[in-house]
Amino acid sequence: MTVTDLARWLDSNSTVLVQAVVEKLSQNEAQKAQVIETVASFFESLIESVRHGDSAALNDRLSRWVEGRSAPTEGELTRLVPVLISIKQVNAEQIRLLCEPAQAVDLLIALDVVYDRAINYLSQLESDALLADMRDQLQQAQQQLERLDKSKSDFIAVAAHELRTPITLVEGYANMVLDARPDLKQDEGAMALFEGMTSGVKRLREIIRDMLDVSLITLDMIELHAQPTWLNQIIDAASHSVESPLRERRMKLRIEHETIPKRATYADPERLVQVLNKILMNAIKYTPDGGEVIVQARELTGFVDVMVIDNGIGISPNDLSHIFGMFSTVGDASLHSSGKSKFRGGGPGLGLYISKGIIEAHGGNIWAESAGYDELNLPGSTFHIMIPMRNAPQGDNLSAIIMKTDKEVT
Repeated sequence: MTVTDLARWLDSNSTVLVQAVVEKLSQNEAQKAQVIETVASFFESLIESVRHGDSAALNDRLSRWVEGRSAPTEGELTRLVPVLISIKQVNAEQIRLLCEPAQAVDLLIALDVVYDRAINYLSQLESDALLADMRDQLQQAQQQLERLDKSKSDFIAVAAHELRTPITLVEGYANMVLDARPDLKQDEGAMALFEGMTSGVKRLREIIRDMLDVSLITLDMIELHAQPTWLNQIIDAASHSVESPLRERRMKLRIEHETIPKRATYADPERLVQVLNKILMNAIKYTPDGGEVIVQARELTGFVDVMVIDNGIGISPNDLSHIFGMFSTVGDASLHSSGKSKFRGGGPGLGLYISKGIIEAHGGNIWAESAGYDELNLPGSTFHIMIPMRNAPQGDNLSAIIMKTDKEVT
């Protein structure tokens, strides 16, 4: 059978074919009215493609289906290939009903070639459209995440500024009360209340400072005041800041001074003390009472790796990848106790995020390693703080000149 014979048969039986397909794809009269025009257009394109021996007309029709999602089907459209397969099945049934066996075989063989090409083409179109839809959805999701992240950062900044005023008022009125009633200083009960209030205000100020630092880091606006800085002095200053928590928790802090370089680097000393304080407090919080924290260093090319090592509960491999994220915590948050330095003490989860931002602003890096999370065997954790060794401020023409590690190690 020639292509001309196939085209002639399709053309002469197009009305029957359209009706049969409409019956197959529709459940009621309303649906029939919706799909009949689309089915008729499909067979027009099919006949034209067969008649000219060119798939262009049929391919164009299928492309319109995919682009406009206008295939003859009911409900929410998911896949179009099954619709085309259904049309092919109806077409084959009509050939078997209307033709002699010998003619039917020839028609079916010729029709298979046309439909198989069309199905393959439609399948490729749908795959491409699905990938495009997925890319669009991912892009929309990414944009939504960026908007949420910006909203979160904006809220943190606004909340920090808004909290400053009431905290200042509480602190100011407390001082005014003491000034107006000096006799209260002799009242141990009253002074205990004032000391509790003062401690609470101090803690809130620390949280507000952290919130502001988060905003600056998120906006890449954190400023560093670089000056000659000695790491042994930084570590000593940070160790003094955690003396009280160490004493409360009966913990030991061992600093291996002999491993710390004696020469200076250009950095912001206040910010580095802030980082060391937060990493040490993190080690204290996740180490049981009576534990030990070790600080040691090692020189690498252009950097000093300051390590804070604890024998605490450790960090699970799944948590290692995101503990430096904003609002991150280790373990079950519902089990955390209140208090800044208590074992597994709760907090806003900003310390490691801020530490990472400050060290990266210096041009360094920070990460943690641990054998795992185990509250019984206490595998511990090691935090690595990579601090660049520079002989000029970062951004200066000489800032690229990094101090060599073969100088003065003792």
